[in-house]
Amino acid sequence: MKAPENDPIALSNQLLSSLSEQIQNINNFKGKWAMIKSKLSGLQAQLADFSDFPASSSNPLAVDLLYSISNTLKDAVSLAQKCKCADLTEGKLKTQSDIDAVLAKLDRHIKDSEILIRSGVLQDGAVSTSSSKKEAVRVESRNLITRLQIGTTESKNSAMDSLLGLLQEDDKNVMIAVAQGVVPVLVRLLDSSSLEMKEKTVAAISRVSTVESSKHVLIAEGLLLLNHLLRVLESGSGFAREKACIALQALSFSKENARAIGSRGGISALLEICQAGTPGSQAFAAGVLKNLASFDEIKENFIEENAVFVLIGLAASGTALAQENSIGCLCNLVSNDENLKLLIVKEGGVECLKNFWDSSPNPKSLEVAVELVRQLASSPPIAEALVADGFVARLVTVLNCGVLGVRIAAARAVYELGFNSKTRKEMGEYGCTVALIKMLDGKAVEEKEAAAMALSTLLLFAGNRKIYRKDERGIVNAVQLLDPSIQNLDKKYPVLILSELVHSKKCRKQMVAAGACLHLQKLVEMNVEGAKKLLESLGRGKIWGVFARP
Repeated sequence: MKAPENDPIALSNQLLSSLSEQIQNINNFKGKWAMIKSKLSGLQAQLADFSDFPASSSNPLAVDLLYSISNTLKDAVSLAQKCKCADLTEGKLKTQSDIDAVLAKLDRHIKDSEILIRSGVLQDGAVSTSSSKKEAVRVESRNLITRLQIGTTESKNSAMDSLLGLLQEDDKNVMIAVAQGVVPVLVRLLDSSSLEMKEKTVAAISRVSTVESSKHVLIAEGLLLLNHLLRVLESGSGFAREKACIALQALSFSKENARAIGSRGGISALLEICQAGTPGSQAFAAGVLKNLASFDEIKENFIEENAVFVLIGLAASGTALAQENSIGCLCNLVSNDENLKLLIVKEGGVECLKNFWDSSPNPKSLEVAVELVRQLASSPPIAEALVADGFVARLVTVLNCGVLGVRIAAARAVYELGFNSKTRKEMGEYGCTVALIKMLDGKAVEEKEAAAMALSTLLLFAGNRKIYRKDERGIVNAVQLLDPSIQNLDKKYPVLILSELVHSKKCRKQMVAAGACLHLQKLVEMNVEGAKKLLESLGRGKIWGVFARP
């Protein structure tokens, strides 16, 4: 059997019994000693709980805590003996201060014991070499989460360093740590008085935010987390601000959070970072702003803060990611706002757009640029300037790229730019028609519809109709889009394409052979614009064919 001095549980129980007996004979500060006695009963129950876990004698967290408890109880026993004397040898104020210190320590021990017992750490045995990596990470996560809640600031700091290392290894570790409850603990640590701990906590939260399946846990923390992150934006270091922006990117997709960020001065703080932050923080701040700008009710905040000037400046001089996000933000801002479109052009936005487009090595990053061209092109005066600046040739290039979203955005931009015969002719000469016919055969319904939209405009020019007729798949692809079973595709666009080609005898034959009449009969019943007229044209073609025979 272990000697009490070598067994912290036995030693603590022995000291606890001794202290309880002495308290009954104390005459000084009876009220405070009564408070201590009430805490001893709770502590006694926790010591019994520790005894139920064999790991208590080997787990470093438990051993450290139990020795701290026994040391506090030793101090309390010594203090109780002093308080039994009529004359307080160390003076009343000093003794009262010592009693208050013991009370505070007992409070902390009880809280830490509760956390440790509830954590499940004491149920985890040593992880053997044959244990799975997942189980090892689960045990380590639970251990670190517990360490973050108990002990000294230094030990918590050390635990946070280990946690950051664990989270950085791979996304699976993040998911395991989140499942073990790391997020609420991290949010509470944002209240830490230690700036170092606060910065590391923001870094850990930002890491969690980068894992898609874990974002909902952060979102569930609501305004408490948002407010902490916004305070970091206003007064944190460059490092902390960058990490806070990464986390806010994940949180700013919901309207409720966007409204909260806008109403708490978040847009102003983010724009300030866009102007004077580190290159990394500028890029992520622009990413948050891009998300916020997609909500109409927040746009007024952007206008009040003169955001367009800041965003254009960043689009001209920031990193590639900062440029992409600022252009994406501008794209969301100008939707359905003619004045903002004209302001962007006036302030050099088109030139920034050209430079970004021409220097981007990654076609995927061009999606926001192509989308901004589409938005701007919906304004006829701006559309002319875009054509003059060479955007037709740029669009043809991306119509043939391997990124679906970019192709769709480019086709929609072509639709907006096809505002007159001259532009339609130019787009046909650059190869738009051929690229769009190929897109009609794409797998995604959105791609098919975008291509049909663009072609419905381009085929208003005779030269493009000639190009279209030469492509063997052109008619068949357009007829296939008439099929009512293809959902979420506006049938008026393939109808418009075929209506421009129906005057050709060869095209009429191809349409009929491809089954256009059957589809059109159903579309007429569905009141699709132009379907009845096209069906009648195909019917007249059959009659003309009969009378033409000798």
